[in-house]
Amino acid sequence: QVQLVESGGGLVQPGGSLRLSCVVSGSTSNVSVMNWYRLHPGKQRELVAAITPSGGTRYAHFVKGRFTISRDDAKNTVYLQMNSLNPEDTAVYYCNAIQRGANSWGQGTQVTVSL
Repeated sequence: QVQLVESGGGLVQPGGSLRLSCVVSGSTSNVSVMNWYRLHPGKQRELVAAITPSGGTRYAHFVKGRFTISRDDAKNTVYLQMNSLNPEDTAVYYCNAIQRGANSWGQGTQVTVSL
């Protein structure tokens, strides 16, 4: 099973940018997809973006054109570049790995978009 550690969250003004990182360690073989999710207080966790081992990507409609997911396999790291942030993007962002049907989660990183 893999271990995931997110970083890069923080406070940013509307219109600003942040880049989240997710370092993957442990047994990384057979990881089928890496995802970024987010959780707003009082709501269910929602998928933000996904990337396959071959680099295929998928985005939620509410981040298309603003967020970019990428991976650097040499560094065992998945990134989420977030541009044009707005207050509705405020949430805890989680990295997720699916490996042989099992989910692994990081501890989350807080993103706050506010003046």
